[in-house]
Amino acid sequence: MLGSRPFVGFLLVTDAARAKEFYCDVLGLPLLHEDGFAVVVDAGGTPLRLSIVADVPEPAGTSAGWLVDDVNASVRALTAAGISFERFPGMNQDPDGVWRPFPGAGGVAWFRDLDGNRLSVTHAP
Repeated sequence: MLGSRPFVGFLLVTDAARAKEFYCDVLGLPLLHEDGFAVVVDAGGTPLRLSIVADVPEPAGTSAGWLVDDVNASVRALTAAGISFERFPGMNQDPDGVWRPFPGAGGVAWFRDLDGNRLSVTHAP
């Protein structure tokens, strides 16, 4: 029923200006629209609606992510832009913070936006 319909992603944020600075200026996502309810950016051809709320709950997992060609290069570029990557006990992450579930696998690394949403960059082999 919805298989041929365009997808829209949603994340919760508490401050439009701060979200716009992070998503547009730091991550480089183009601004599509802004109003009193949300900031909408282009996340690789998919609209990502950053909905303004009073509080953002702690995520139980990853809220959104990007597929990249080289996860380690992406982590290094984002780190140079001031982003810190998460480390998880019991996960064998490399010096960049990239976790590979088994040898030869792609890899994934996680970071947070300014409201605590857990985001990722992933390379699938």
